[in-house]
Amino acid sequence: MTSYWLMKSEPDVFSIDDLQQVMIEPWNGIRNYQARNFLRTMQVGDLAFFYHSNTKVAGIVGIMQIVKTAYPDPSQFYPESQYFDPKSNVANPRWDMVDVQFVEKWSGTLSLNTLKTMPELENSPLTRQGNRLSIIPMSHTEWQAILHQAKSQGII
Repeated sequence: MTSYWLMKSEPDVFSIDDLQQVMIEPWNGIRNYQARNFLRTMQVGDLAFFYHSNTKVAGIVGIMQIVKTAYPDPSQFYPESQYFDPKSNVANPRWDMVDVQFVEKWSGTLSLNTLKTMPELENSPLTRQGNRLSIIPMSHTEWQAILHQAKSQGII
């Protein structure tokens, strides 16, 4: 059974265009325990909205698919990495990543402001004030509502 997710990235760090160019990429650098736990539950075939954060118009810009389940993020072991964690070690890694594959890029952004107006998302962590999680589970109903909204705006 497919699960649905929303995964955030700052476009100046890694964008939907970057993913489209490489097609498959490790989703690394997660350093929040709740987000890490979500990564650990992802299965091959799960779908995720690609969300550009910390940009002029934050929002969903496309879709990707999980193609490899959680495995240790090697950046946690390298002192020169911005994601280094001195408390982590190879025998007991703290941080994981998954591999994602490009599915589609939308012609525009389904903005956070629009998402906040959708009644189907009123209980979603995505639209709650102060939510900063970079990975958010989505229900099938939320997924379908977002696709419907994007279609009605002509961006997919």
